[in-house]
Amino acid sequence: MKSCLKVSAEVKEMLENMKMNERETYEDVILDLIEDHLELNSEFRKEIEKALEEVKKGETIPFEKVVRLMKSGDRVHKKRF
Repeated sequence: MKSCLKVSAEVKEMLENMKMNERETYEDVILDLIEDHLELNSEFRKEIEKALEEVKKGETIPFEKVVRLMKSGDRVHKKRF
């Protein structure tokens, strides 16, 4: 089933510029964008879950300590926590 989407001239131009070649359709461009979005969301969600686990385990560094380490030029190692 085909559908018609209404987009502004600016969006159409953006889609046109995103084509990998002249024969690529707008549908292909949109599908690539959707795929990228879903992949990023999935990975982003995993990173958030990992970070929350680190917080629960106390594997975080107070902001003040990070600033001190950065100013001193020391490298941050997990052993220091």
